Order: sequence, then C-alpha cells, then structure tokens
Amino acid sequence: MKIEAISIRELRMRLKHPFETSFGSTQDRHILLVEVYSDGLTGYGEITVGMGPYYNPETTGTSWHIFCDYLAPLVIGHEIPSPEEIPALLNAIRGHEMTKAAFENAVWDIAAQRECIPLASLLGGTRKEIPCGVSLGIKQHIEDLLADVQRELAAGYQRVKVKIKPGKDFEVAAAIRQRFPGVKLMVDANSAYTLRDADHLRRFDELDLLMIEQPLEWDEIYAHAKLQAHLATPICLDECIHNLRQTEAALDLQACRIINVKLGRVGGHSSARSIAAHCAARSIPVWCGGMLESGVGRAHNIAMSSLPAFTLPGDVSASQRYWDEDIIDPEVEVSSAGMIRVPARPGLGYRVRRDRVESLTVRLQTFRASALSAA
Repeated sequence: MKIEAISIRELRMRLKHPFETSFGSTQDRHILLVEVYSDGLTGYGEITVGMGPYYNPETTGTSWHIFCDYLAPLVIGHEIPSPEEIPALLNAIRGHEMTKAAFENAVWDIAAQRECIPLASLLGGTRKEIPCGVSLGIKQHIEDLLADVQRELAAGYQRVKVKIKPGKDFEVAAAIRQRFPGVKLMVDANSAYTLRDADHLRRFDELDLLMIEQPLEWDEIYAHAKLQAHLATPICLDECIHNLRQTEAALDLQACRIINVKLGRVGGHSSARSIAAHCAARSIPVWCGGMLESGVGRAHNIAMSSLPAFTLPGDVSASQRYWDEDIIDPEVEVSSAGMIRVPARPGLGYRVRRDRVESLTVRLQTFRASALSAA
C-alpha cells in the first residue's frame, strides 16, 4: 500500500475521575490520534503517551515533534508491502516506541480493512471474547478503595489491580484481601521501590497475589532478578520491557515470571506479537496493560488480547469507566461475566466518530504525498 497522507491531531479528553499512580495523578488526557490514508481507506492509531516523562521518556510534546519532524517525512509516499515491514522502515529512529506504534497500528488497521477481515484475525487472534480486569488508582482512604473494588467486582471484572506506593501499599492490599478473600488480586508499583525495600516487598507473599508489577526502577532488569529470587510472589515486568531483546534478557535472568505487553510501550503489533510468541514458547504468561487510552487505543488492545498467548485478564476495561463519551461507536462494553466481545467487522471493528474527534481536536497537522510530488 502507498502511504498517501498522514494526520496527527491532539484531542483533549477529561477522565471521569482522577487516576493516581506512584508518579502522580491524571484527569485531563491529551490524546494523540494518528490517521493514515491509503487506497481510499483510513487507519487509526493512538500514541499512548502521558503529558510528562513519568511513565517513560515520551511525552505529548516529544511525540508530536518526533512524529512530525522525523517519522512522517520518512514514511509519506512510501510503498509498504506489509505492516510487518514498518519496524525496519522506522529503525533509524531510536526509541520513541509509542510514537512509532501509532503509525504501525494504523497501517495494520488499513491492512485488515483491505482483506475485509477483523484486525484480530489478521494478527492471528483466535478468541471471540477476552477476559477483563480492572486497574484502580491510589485512594486517600482505604474504605473508598474497598468501595471501588466492590463496585468493579459487581460489574463482572475478573481481576483487580491496585496501584501502590510507599506508605500506601501492604496495608491497602491486605485490607482488600481480608474483605474479598477470593478475588484475583495484584498490585502495581510503577517503579516506586528499590532493592533496599526487599524485606518489605516480601511481606506481600502473605497475600496470595497474582503478581507484583514493576516494583523496581523503570529501566532495571538485573535488580528485578535479584528481587524475584527472594519472593514467592511472581514479579511482572512492565516499564523496562520495550522489545523482544529485553524480553529474552529478562527471562534468561529470571527477573520475572509474567510480562505485561503494552502495545505502545513495545512499539506496535509486530513487536507485541513477537514478545507474546516468545513468552508462550517459554510458558511465561502475558497480558495486556492499559494507558488510559481512548476507544481507538482500546480497540487495538482488544485485537492484541485475542492472541492465544494472552492468558491472563488484561486492563482493557469499558469505555464508560473512563469517559462520559468515547470517540468510537459502539463504545467498549464489558459483560456481567467480565468479558469483552472481539468485534467481527473489518479493521478495528469500531466506527471512529469523526464529529466527536473534530470537536475535541486542539491541533492538527497533515502530510500528503501529493505535496512531495508537486515539490
């Protein structure tokens, strides 16, 4: 396919409620939406960055710069035989995985539309529906968090993840375990601890957790191997896994027993598939993490989660948990059994609401191959 035009736009969307992690609280999301045009078709991707460099080094501002000044000029007018060729095409740009992922994922969307099949099928997905968990932010009062857990379990979610940080960690998880003894429970530290906290983190072994996610530094694999050797609770790596090479290193070092595959963090569907396949071959469970995405990013997560290797409930929740009104139709819904149906329509399987997108757009830039030809 020929990349005839590309647009990047910034949308301002407000979460229903603030979402707090160990590195701060978020309520206003600056969503970067990418649109790729080829052969009369439009593919959509989402750059899943935050406003600041707290989860990883990418931000709304840096992604806009890299996309407009480096990525778009590199790909506009280019003939792409397959979406799987894109990582090699973008290899000259080091890092910036979330920025690159949005372009690649949009091309995957177009490829599925051209084949008249769902994106999930094109990726190799086999599930008709996916199991869902829920991610809950840090709360000032434990009783408020317990009420949230009760509400989400009543809504059908199969697994509960709670964010933790020093001072709001073991007692919080212990209170949930006491109130809900049978719940599938995990905690996510977002790199809030160091090896000096090993004895404290070992206390979580008492709580029968599914996993403790990314307890140590965001770019550290070796220290996680040291910590995992002293914990019965499986460590799940998130922030420090960006590609297959780091996945192989983490597993060879026994730094974790589970991996969270975030589509943006690993650079797109091609990388996500290779990581998932490698983990499956080594009997390492993987699951899909979330980045407070709009419906476009959520739709890509659903497609990825349909792959056989994704054996644990992910963070792909209903649109209405986050937004008063999403940018896709229908919105993502979770059944009373905690499942999301994988759409059967071609491409993403959801219609992007152009009117809604336009109303939320605060800046837009478009690149056209015809402009290059004219020049």
